[in-house]
Amino acid sequence: MMKKMMAAVLCGAVVVGGITGVLVTPEPVYAADSKIAWYAPAPHPYFDEVKKGVEKFMEEQDTEVIIQIGPDWTQASENEKVEALVAQGVDALSIYPCDASGANGLYEEIHEKMGVNVINFGTDTAKPTSASFAVGTDVKQAAKDATEALIEMMGGKGKILNVLEVLEDPNTALRKEGIEEVVAEYPDVEIIQEIAGIKTQEDAVSKIESAISANLGKIDGIICTGMISSVGMAQTLTDFYAKQSDAEHIYAIGMDTDSGVMKGIEDGVIDATIAQNSEGHGYISCMALKLMGEGYTVKDDQYFIDSGIVLVTKDNTDSYAEDLEEVTKGILEKLPTDYLTK
Repeated sequence: MMKKMMAAVLCGAVVVGGITGVLVTPEPVYAADSKIAWYAPAPHPYFDEVKKGVEKFMEEQDTEVIIQIGPDWTQASENEKVEALVAQGVDALSIYPCDASGANGLYEEIHEKMGVNVINFGTDTAKPTSASFAVGTDVKQAAKDATEALIEMMGGKGKILNVLEVLEDPNTALRKEGIEEVVAEYPDVEIIQEIAGIKTQEDAVSKIESAISANLGKIDGIICTGMISSVGMAQTLTDFYAKQSDAEHIYAIGMDTDSGVMKGIEDGVIDATIAQNSEGHGYISCMALKLMGEGYTVKDDQYFIDSGIVLVTKDNTDSYAEDLEEVTKGILEKLPTDYLTK
């Protein structure tokens, strides 16, 4: 199974976990000169990667995008900042919603009453929603794939340290669910400890160090499903092995491809990481908004835009980025025909 995962790009639509409901496709707004904005709620390495895709879109499509990163992970702040953007004339918005349910009130206000086209990137909102699309990773499935890979490395048995980031992020809950669902399928595997509330690399290092010390010799695998926690894991394990050269290897899998994580793979302290198509989240969402501003409408039953993932190990560190670029190119080619119509 693991070899298949390493060889293939794993694609999955953005998932809303247990949220269900009727999907209402909002009526698009047409503007000959759409004013596009990209909004992220707070500083985070993931948003830095998405922003690269937005900047690439701006350069290649010769289209201006207002880029703004907010102050914190609260829906109230997001509402305030987005309303200010709309007041500046923005009529097309690529946004990471802070709250899966709370963001819908904002969307309804700016789309239904002010004519702003909205696309979610990176995560999703509850249904029904005024968002036209969601572009991103199936975060729950990615967490499940990562857990399966880790358990395979562990030989199908052992104890796992589950490292999560901010619980306010809707994706964190989905990742937690995915990990726990897979672990439940293996009678000889258990989560020995869960860590949460990680907002900085320092948080990650401190909490992972404490967990390893508290469970010395008992942890067989560590899973981190956030970029910050994964970088912290790489640093922590590097220091751990330097101090305890005779320690048993702890299998470790992370999320995203920060340089610290990739060095961890190169050095052998991390065994694998899940590469999201973060740049694609930015580029694809902005391109869809541009096309909608040119008169394209959303096709019936189209909402999720699968951005793809790749499991990265020592075997494919030189090729995984090309795989993700090919996925993005394929989606961009299909946007006007498979997802939109005119």
